[in-house]
Amino acid sequence: MEETRQTYDVIVVGGGHAGIEAAMAAARMGCSALMITMKKDAIGRMSCNPAIGGTAKGHLVREIDALGGEMGKIADVTGIQFRMLNRSKGPAVWSPRCQNDRNWYSREAQRRVVDTNGLTVVEDALAAIHVVDGGVGERRKVVGVSIGSGRKIGCRALVLCAGTFMRAIMHTGLRHTPGGRFGEPPSNGITEQLEKLGFVSGRLKTGTPPRIDLHTIDLTKAEEQGSDNPPRPFSFQTERITNNLIPMYLTYTSSKTHDVLRKGFDRSPMFTGRIKAVGPRYCPSIEDKINRFADKERHQVFLEPEGYDTTTVYVNGFATSLPEDIQLEGLRTIPGLENVKMIRPGYAVEYDFFPPHQMNLTLETKLVEGLFFAGQVNGTSGYEEAAGQGLVAGINAALRVQRKDPFILKRSDAYIGVMVDDLVNQSTEEPYRMFTSRAEHRLLLRQDNADRRLTQKGYQLGLVEIDTQKRLQWKERTIAELISLAQRHSVEPGDVNDHLMRKGSETIVEKEKVSKLLKRPGMNLTDLLGIASVKREVGKALNGSLDERLRSEIIEQVEIELKYEGYIDRQREQVEKMDTYESQRIPQELDFSGIRSISAEGREKLTKVRPTSIGQASRISGVTPSDISVLMVYLRG
Repeated sequence: MEETRQTYDVIVVGGGHAGIEAAMAAARMGCSALMITMKKDAIGRMSCNPAIGGTAKGHLVREIDALGGEMGKIADVTGIQFRMLNRSKGPAVWSPRCQNDRNWYSREAQRRVVDTNGLTVVEDALAAIHVVDGGVGERRKVVGVSIGSGRKIGCRALVLCAGTFMRAIMHTGLRHTPGGRFGEPPSNGITEQLEKLGFVSGRLKTGTPPRIDLHTIDLTKAEEQGSDNPPRPFSFQTERITNNLIPMYLTYTSSKTHDVLRKGFDRSPMFTGRIKAVGPRYCPSIEDKINRFADKERHQVFLEPEGYDTTTVYVNGFATSLPEDIQLEGLRTIPGLENVKMIRPGYAVEYDFFPPHQMNLTLETKLVEGLFFAGQVNGTSGYEEAAGQGLVAGINAALRVQRKDPFILKRSDAYIGVMVDDLVNQSTEEPYRMFTSRAEHRLLLRQDNADRRLTQKGYQLGLVEIDTQKRLQWKERTIAELISLAQRHSVEPGDVNDHLMRKGSETIVEKEKVSKLLKRPGMNLTDLLGIASVKREVGKALNGSLDERLRSEIIEQVEIELKYEGYIDRQREQVEKMDTYESQRIPQELDFSGIRSISAEGREKLTKVRPTSIGQASRISGVTPSDISVLMVYLRG
């Protein structure tokens, strides 16, 4: 961390998960960078659940890591439980998740930020954003900020990562207080300034559950949820997890719980109309679940300790803004929580956001040159979605300063690309959450191959070290060699039939390729490498690897590539076809309103989003296939 200067290449406002990735990326790419945060000790604070990853979110974390970001590394260092979700399903939906020590995660994030060369941290509030008018036909341009102390600081790019703090209000029952997180004030004034510049804002809501005392829980009445053994790290650079891993616990609400909670509905800010903002559909409050799913007799409740040196437990699945007395009474109807002590009640937060159709795919705003938005300010939910956007925004802010081509991930490149494309083209009226179902090419975008998809890009940007790049190159060569050998080498019936019978698979009567054997249910390469001829011929490609993790990664990649070969090839063909649409550019000065053969809604949406390619235009809600056909004919002119 350096002394504060009068001007910086890139200023990042906010020290949350988006701000960390944005600021560190810009600094590591050679820019002078400044992070402005209201509290230095709140950098990396986990506002809600102290957990990283989960279904599809784990994919985002591994992609952030592959590109050279920080979230996966911090999660590995501070994890207290690791699990790979959805292992009973296909590899496209396997998703890593870890529970973290809340305080340790924040301390580790702060350490990494402070130790980053070229990055300065200032503890203050953003008071104003300074812009100047561009020339004729040009956008306004950001030139700096003012902070709470009255000081003005210049910049060439600004990344706004304000989280849930803009005009934020916290609700518990009929009591409401200003604030974007427990004990922290809101950020006021910026929304109004941006609205004067022409931005459209909206309101969203999120919530958090009560925290309870571990010593007052009867854990014998809950189901223990252990960690995977061995645990799998998020970061491709973490050799192994060495932390002491502790269990989480599962219990359930009951009809009695629901009856108790209903007693507070007349004092619920959600049902009385105090909260007017839209909340996350896929992570509803407990009162919303009871109201929407009245036929359900119970709901899962996970009891998740928040770290090694605390007795605080996060009650996952019980997010609520009901009155405090109702929260406690409801908790005490849940098995294991009959005598529980509530440390802090749950609450809901209302906050401002800016519908993301106002951004380009670089996350730079369309109205102001050099101004980028990232995280919940764009209407997303979750640490992982925020961090992915922060990384993209920080990279593109640095590239703009350096006058280099922008960095845009396609939907076929990464879940991060899917997310940004969805936000810009579909916008959102509710907190956006990533799901594997959003990715049409999800068999190609697996969490296990994020390094193979993205590390080269991170290396070219200067975010990935050369040793990591060399490791990937060795890995790719070995995978290719193993696949080739598996496709060429045949196994004699006598060598494999006993193994096939043990697996309950049909035996063979003549030689069969290793690649074909692997397509059988239950067959894996590790087992086949136990056959002498396979170990001799196919296994020789692994002889150069002394790194056990690298060896297992290679075997996993070969298995997946061969088992799902037909499906993978089909998705790659679909990507190639789609790339032809992506390569057909649309001039930014094109007046869509003048193309009368396009539907009225199509013209309106195209003008609103300003797509840069036919592929992007085809994904805009309200733009029909016939509109795309007309547009393509018009462009061929």
